[in-house]
Amino acid sequence: MQVISRPGCHLCEEALAVVAQVCDRAGMPFEVTSVVGDPALEAQFGDLVPVVLVDGREVARYRITAAELRSALNF
Repeated sequence: MQVISRPGCHLCEEALAVVAQVCDRAGMPFEVTSVVGDPALEAQFGDLVPVVLVDGREVARYRITAAELRSALNF
């Protein structure tokens, strides 16, 4: 799982808290990638963050609940 984010983004902080909670309970790792300093990610996502990816597939943009994330992870 990957979260595309931007430092200082309050929506990113909210999404990361949900992802951390769900992943911690499932014993599953996740990666946080900033768009800052990455021209390709900046061009693709810009200010459209956070974006939550599961197996490379976008499952959420801006906001996600624990229930939505568990559903995307099929548990």
